[in-house]
Amino acid sequence: MTPDLSIVVPLYNEASGLPFFHRKLSDHARRVAEARAMRIEIVYVDDGSRDATASVAADLQPHGIDVQVVALSRNFGKEAALMAGLDHARGDALLFMDGDGQHPPEMMETFVSLWKDEGYDVAYAVKADRTDEPPARRLFVRMFYRLLNFGAATRIPEDAADFRLLSPRAAAALRRLPERNRFFKGLSSWIGFRQKAVPYRPAAREHGSSSWSFLRLLGLSMEGLTSFSPAPLRMAGMVGALLAGAAFLYGSWIVLERLIWGIPLPGYPSVVVGLMVIGGVQLLVIGIMGEYIARILSEIKARPVYFVADHAVRHAEPVSEKSMAVELPKALP
Repeated sequence: MTPDLSIVVPLYNEASGLPFFHRKLSDHARRVAEARAMRIEIVYVDDGSRDATASVAADLQPHGIDVQVVALSRNFGKEAALMAGLDHARGDALLFMDGDGQHPPEMMETFVSLWKDEGYDVAYAVKADRTDEPPARRLFVRMFYRLLNFGAATRIPEDAADFRLLSPRAAAALRRLPERNRFFKGLSSWIGFRQKAVPYRPAAREHGSSSWSFLRLLGLSMEGLTSFSPAPLRMAGMVGALLAGAAFLYGSWIVLERLIWGIPLPGYPSVVVGLMVIGGVQLLVIGIMGEYIARILSEIKARPVYFVADHAVRHAEPVSEKSMAVELPKALP
């Protein structure tokens, strides 16, 4: 039978902690399924891990919950893994969460309650604070969201995580979006409907280490900006206008100095500095335009976002009821 809720979990190098995470997630999912009379499945998506994550995931047992394991042919990135989970999920509603254990599975009850009892279509987790992160990273995140929401028609909540639940109609709307350069947080906010933020504190990693380096975060930020927001182009235009205005004022001032006060024209250093500044800004604007053109080219090529190497579905075996029959003693001869 078709599940009511699919839990999509992207994986990357999580072999050491995956068995413990699976048992914990299965226990909470089974508890919710029994309390709500729902059918729930878990969809693990291995994003080309370099360790034994794919083989460990393939051996996971369905502890009362159906389990799908989708192994991608290589590492396509988290956004592609989320899309693979979206495509393979059989449930009407979707719950996305990371497989590193930092998204608490016990919040599942809260998300389902917001969906079933209060009628919210999107319930998403938001970090309560970032005091445990370095100041440079907090500043980078704040600047990223300011730039992302600059002039945007739909505001993307700051500090929102991929950990969220989408109701059936919200999941159906997300499935209708055709673009290949996807920014999941932005798309799930753009579809609208009733949305609710749920503060949470990420749990500490019990196994392994995070694979998100600063360069990968920077790449994801550029992906989000260029695929969802025109802010970089607008800011580049504003910088160009400011430089043009400053150059005009400076040129006018030089002419006035020469004609009125007889001050000789400045030498080559000012000219060279001006050319370097203008040339640097031009290269920056060309680079930003190149990022947008690269996204357009990717959409025109229409290449598949991912390829699946292996796919397996394990159905949970129904719990057999214990027989209440009592064996009667054999009649004496």
